Amino acid sequence: MNNNQSHEFYMNMAIHNAKVMSGQTSPNPLVGAVIVRDGEIVGFGAHMKAGEPHAEIHALRMAGDKAKGATIYVTLEPCSHYGRTGPCAVALIEAGITNVVVATLDPNPIVAGNGVRILEDAGIKVITGVMEAEAKRMNEVFNHFIVTGRPFITLKTASSLDGKIATHTHNSKWITSEGAREDVHKMRNVYDAILVGANTILEDNPSLTTRLENNHGKNPIRIIIDSALKIPLHSKVLTDKEAPTWIFTSKMVEETRVQSVERLGASVIKTSGTHQVNLHDVVNYLGKMNVSSLIIEGGGTINSSFVEEKLVQKAVIYFAPKLIGGKEAPTFLEGKGVAIVSQAIDLENMTITSLGKDFKIEGYPIYKEEGTHENRV
Repeated sequence: MNNNQSHEFYMNMAIHNAKVMSGQTSPNPLVGAVIVRDGEIVGFGAHMKAGEPHAEIHALRMAGDKAKGATIYVTLEPCSHYGRTGPCAVALIEAGITNVVVATLDPNPIVAGNGVRILEDAGIKVITGVMEAEAKRMNEVFNHFIVTGRPFITLKTASSLDGKIATHTHNSKWITSEGAREDVHKMRNVYDAILVGANTILEDNPSLTTRLENNHGKNPIRIIIDSALKIPLHSKVLTDKEAPTWIFTSKMVEETRVQSVERLGASVIKTSGTHQVNLHDVVNYLGKMNVSSLIIEGGGTINSSFVEEKLVQKAVIYFAPKLIGGKEAPTFLEGKGVAIVSQAIDLENMTITSLGKDFKIEGYPIYKEEGTHENRV
């Protein structure tokens, strides 16, 4: 095994360690670390939760005195600042680590490179960029949130091959198979919040909770876009108390209606839109509340509104091998749409996964030009 292969072997272990904690570290990144001395793994760790020790500290504690003269593989540049925990770069120096292999630098432009600089000033050899692409994708949520202050938004939908999310009678259960639906609940388990429109509540009365085997799932915050605050007071998202419910509405809504909804425990947030919800207000508010990731599971109108505002960073589409048809049957992306095909939004870095009879497409939208929209649904 040559040196590059060795670096990738141990970094892959560090990435695996980090991924085990998916859904637990928000708004912090997923980070894994492995300490190697004389070809032997003497310590490993992962960041488990915001405010708790970082991956490097867990690995150093396991390694003990064996950390001296060792190499540490870490998926993210060791931190250089004092927060709720001390700087990991200093801890590595004090432990006697002689080599540090880093997958990716800190994406925050204010601090990027500072951890590496501290280590190199102390005489430690630092190598960066090992399995960088894998590490960046693992932390796509954190990387977006730390730079923009807004949540990473994924549009998720389940559709027939002809793009229908229900029949013309609005029957939608079930288009995709149980395997695809289980995969959706795994997604919900690692995202901070889930968003739908008021029509989804009216038509389906969903719980918007995470249902995994043994009930070990983490329920996301439930976000409802409801311009007229017409959500029924008997809706599950208001009565089941399974997760917080935040409802975004417009300025026109009467305060008595707001009070009726809030008495049930939900939070109602009025946006700047007079008659419609301002989506940028929604996204900015979520960012200020440290909501770093959001899944949109709405209908065609909600989906297209977020896409038209260029607010979606990722698309996840589950396709079932079915043809529903029907001019009046709803599709997963409605709204105005583009005028010519050359204006269509391309998806890049596509992956296709088979889930039983269904298949899952993941991709990242490329917005071709800046446009001015009404920011509303």
